[in-house]
Amino acid sequence: MLTIAKGANLAVMFFLELGALAAVCYWGFTLDSNWAVRILAGLGAPVAMGTLWALFAAGGGENATYALHGIARAAFEIAWFGTAALALHAAAAMTPALIFAAVYAVNAILRLTWKQ
Repeated sequence: MLTIAKGANLAVMFFLELGALAAVCYWGFTLDSNWAVRILAGLGAPVAMGTLWALFAAGGGENATYALHGIARAAFEIAWFGTAALALHAAAAMTPALIFAAVYAVNAILRLTWKQ
């Protein structure tokens, strides 16, 4: 049973990663600006976030170009997922921002507890 829960927790982490990219994309397209800025932000923000994830955190650090570990990894994750929650908040989606942050916090605690 614990194996299933651990697998589910890793799946939640994957969907959180996708959700973070979707959140910054949503934020970019909801900016109160002209269409060119919205398109640039809506497409550029997820590309920038994805690039950072690939460089420093992909695959739990195993697939990252410059893998972070320990406190550096924790700080990076908090900043990365925090940026997504703030993007949702900035897009006037307070409830989804709080839910996203709460799910990430529970997921992170479980990953630390289970050494994932």
